[in-house]
Amino acid sequence: MNHVFDFLVPAALLAVLVALAAGLYALFRGGDFGRSYSNKLMRLRVLLQFIAIIVLVAAAFWWRKGA
Repeated sequence: MNHVFDFLVPAALLAVLVALAAGLYALFRGGDFGRSYSNKLMRLRVLLQFIAIIVLVAAAFWWRKGA
């Protein structure tokens, strides 16, 4: 099970980073693209941050339980 968290933790953090970068790109690009996608991408970032926190807490619990 430890190997699952070795993959999930970086994947969750990378997903947040990609959503943040895409949201900032859409925000600063402006125009129709920025208007339609920047808010949606930032909401996706918040959701992905929540998921990443859940994964990190689960990993910390699992690693502490195993120690």
